[in-house]
Amino acid sequence: MIYLNGAWMPIEQAMVPVLDRGFIFGDGVYEVIPCYSGHPFRLREHLARLQSSLDGVRITNPYSVERWDELVREIVVKNPMVDQYVYLQVTRGVAPRDHAFPKDVKPTVFMMSNPLTTPPQEQREHGVAAVTVADNRWLRCDIKSVSLLANCLLRQTAIDAGAVESVLLRDGLLTEGSASNIFVVKNGVIITPPKSNFILPGITYDVVIELARAHRMPLEIRPVSEAEVRDADELWLTSSTKEVLSISSLDGKPVGHGESAGKPGPVAARMYQLYQDFKRTVMRVPANV
Repeated sequence: MIYLNGAWMPIEQAMVPVLDRGFIFGDGVYEVIPCYSGHPFRLREHLARLQSSLDGVRITNPYSVERWDELVREIVVKNPMVDQYVYLQVTRGVAPRDHAFPKDVKPTVFMMSNPLTTPPQEQREHGVAAVTVADNRWLRCDIKSVSLLANCLLRQTAIDAGAVESVLLRDGLLTEGSASNIFVVKNGVIITPPKSNFILPGITYDVVIELARAHRMPLEIRPVSEAEVRDADELWLTSSTKEVLSISSLDGKPVGHGESAGKPGPVAARMYQLYQDFKRTVMRVPANV
């Protein structure tokens, strides 16, 4: 069951006019909210990011926080998956094709839910491959826009190389992944770029930083050079669906040094466990999740 403009229906029955600006221009924003055992994870934080994205593209939020909260919880109940992720999208609405914003147009609101599949055990144990790619996206990557063509092309670069993710570099500095945030570990210190217009403010990114601080793990939030990425002891990617996942090879070369090269490192292992413990505590998720 999906939600579209105030109505619940099977996804096969859902239709949006071809003049919707989301279809014509990619003129809209979205959110992805993981839900564990029926509990939305950090829902208010996701809704705050949605509001920020809407403000960034000057679309009026069609619902209050309370109404969004009700709808997210309702769609979770209407779909049978134990763990699922809720995708919600707001576009500017339907209007004759014109670059200028139309006046008095009602936003299109769409929401669906899909099974939430976290990385398999093999990836947890061995890590994943990534490639470095020049970050050629626009200058407002902090907006979670449905205009994701650049991200799709960057991700496909990784897939074509037999990798899972692209690590993006702009002017010699790390930004993020094509659909994730990136963390570096060097000499036991967790390092990640600060939030900016070049980086989507990740909800999992925030949780990792909070956990590092709460457990007194050395942490630096600062610009990260390409050289530091390539010389890292550990690399991680984080996202709502990947959680905390080690990158074990970069551009075909093992990440790390010595006997631990090409393997997930101890700092990643600790952070992953802290994340799982946090998730179970906050969400009251059973221990086997």
